[in-house]
Amino acid sequence: MRIKKVQVKNFRLLKNTELCLDEHMTLIVGRNNSGKTSLAELFRRLLSEKAAGFSLEDFSLAAHSGFWDALQMVRQKRKDTDVRTALPSIEVTLTVGYDKAAASFGPLSDFIVDLDPDCEEACVDICYQLGDGKLKVFLGEIEVDNEADEALQKAILLQKMKELVPKHYSCKVFARDPNDPTNERPLEWAKLRELIQGDLVSAQRGIDDITHKENDSLSRILSALFESAGQENSREADQQTVNTLKEGVKNVQESIDKSFNGQLTNLLPALNLFGYRFPDPNIQTETSLDVGLLLRNHTKIRYAGANGISLPEAYNGLGTRNLIYILLKLFEAFKSFKARGSEPGMHLMFIEEPEAHLHPQMQEVFVSKLEVIAKLFADRYGDGQPWPVQFVVTTHSSHMANKAEFNSIRYFLAMPDSDVAGSSRTKVKDLKLNFGDRENKDNEFLHQYMTLTRCDLLFADKVILIEGTSERLLLPVMIGKVDAVLADAEKLESQYISVLEVGGAYSHIFFRLLDFLELPALIITDLDSVDAASEACVVSKGAGTSNASIKAWFDVGAISPQELLEKIEADKIKGVRRIAYQVPEPGGPACGRSLEGAFMLANAAKFSLNAADLEKSAWDKAAKAKKSEFALKHAIRDTDWAVPHYIREGLIWLAKTTTEASGSKAGQAAVQAVEAGSHGN
Repeated sequence: MRIKKVQVKNFRLLKNTELCLDEHMTLIVGRNNSGKTSLAELFRRLLSEKAAGFSLEDFSLAAHSGFWDALQMVRQKRKDTDVRTALPSIEVTLTVGYDKAAASFGPLSDFIVDLDPDCEEACVDICYQLGDGKLKVFLGEIEVDNEADEALQKAILLQKMKELVPKHYSCKVFARDPNDPTNERPLEWAKLRELIQGDLVSAQRGIDDITHKENDSLSRILSALFESAGQENSREADQQTVNTLKEGVKNVQESIDKSFNGQLTNLLPALNLFGYRFPDPNIQTETSLDVGLLLRNHTKIRYAGANGISLPEAYNGLGTRNLIYILLKLFEAFKSFKARGSEPGMHLMFIEEPEAHLHPQMQEVFVSKLEVIAKLFADRYGDGQPWPVQFVVTTHSSHMANKAEFNSIRYFLAMPDSDVAGSSRTKVKDLKLNFGDRENKDNEFLHQYMTLTRCDLLFADKVILIEGTSERLLLPVMIGKVDAVLADAEKLESQYISVLEVGGAYSHIFFRLLDFLELPALIITDLDSVDAASEACVVSKGAGTSNASIKAWFDVGAISPQELLEKIEADKIKGVRRIAYQVPEPGGPACGRSLEGAFMLANAAKFSLNAADLEKSAWDKAAKAKKSEFALKHAIRDTDWAVPHYIREGLIWLAKTTTEASGSKAGQAAVQAVEAGSHGN
């Protein structure tokens, strides 16, 4: 059995979010503050031993209006059922898949309430809501002057909710029929813990470099491993190890007791010097040594040094310590899972930002070896019994995104919340659902491209697709020149821009992915004018274009350069992406066919172009230029030049465009088409 889907409502950024989990490892990527930490924190609470507790601050901002709506219903003397329905709640639904032919469903049995013999899913509803029978006392504690300004009333109400919500709300667990939402059964919180064990390796791991004192964060894990090994259901070898440790400590304790008694007797004459006569001089000591406390507080992990001197934990590099820490935490979680009396049906393991301090190659190795590690633990320390663990890993590392299976990636996107001005909500994009079909050639290309190159676009604010080396070398300087005329808040150098070198023949394959990610994108490409014989020619004599991306953009089999030059700004924008190809410089008809030609036309005096025939002069000089040398020269040594008009226009558009633009009708139509499985451009 495994968790197939998680649905969350009204928790922080997770206002109304659905996340499908991979069978083994799900990699969650996205920009900062997109909801990744919210998800990890939610499960940390839900999978704790005691029923989860929340506060008003944990509710999504849009949910706050529900408290006001409920108060208004009370004033209108509406029915209690209406008022209770209006009150917001934090809701989580877990969809669990199982094999209907299994001999036993174990702890899942309590959650299967349907009567359909063909059903292979069970739903677990977890709801943080107003407790049963508490509606009147809850509302009775609300005193807000209804004559006051409405904004003031709402502010006072929410202040009261900070105290009342933790006081009267509680977490409930229900088993629900996936085919009939009215068929549900309440269950004890302990049943959820029997079904799922959850563990979290937090991003705050306490392994920062320490100069003046030792850091023993790794040693603290030993105590937890010891406790798991000593439980009744642990492996016999583990229990034997625990007994051996206890026996060793017992011998030490007896020695300490004997030594203390002798030394204390010797101290008595000295104590009498203080003028106090002890009524019973036969003082005895009893020392109790706890192995767990010894491991937790007085045992340090050391590394082999030289000359008989071992080195403390802090002497290793941060990356090594981070990796060792994560592996020990995984092992601790595994041992804890196996040591439970009634083994849970599933194990959910969150790992936050494992890339901290790890070099790129180690990041790639780590994410690719998680399944191997799980199997190794099961084979070597679990008597060969499978470890039914699902890993959920959050990361900001493009190296991990490259190495992970394309289908396992979930993209978290922070979108403006239309219900509350200035707030955001999380939207989850499942690459598997939309690009998982490897039979589709475009999908296969994206899989290969994103595996072989850095997946920066999964973490970027915006993206620029370019043709080749010349654009890549010149683009940073062009961005600097354009930024000089932009407001501080719009400058591209202050935004995370991913640049992908894809060529004119391939950039159109990315259109669906860019729309799916709702990522503002500028596609810089060449006109590539050709004559009737499909030979390269100057733009004015062109009969068509050989550029596949331009033809895909305008959804035509053929289009002339003259038609392309007549396109207006709106024709070059689709949702949150824009195409930019060569156009004449302001005040002149001549147009370049490539970057080099357009560059020379934008700086005609610098290149001593023939004023009588600028187009032909630029064509001839561009043909003689060596692309890399030309770009390097003007990117490093000679930077006194003007940005070609078509690139300048595109960069200014990109600087001023945000994800919110996807709220436009065009943007929404593009996104909806992609999410519906359309393969059009």
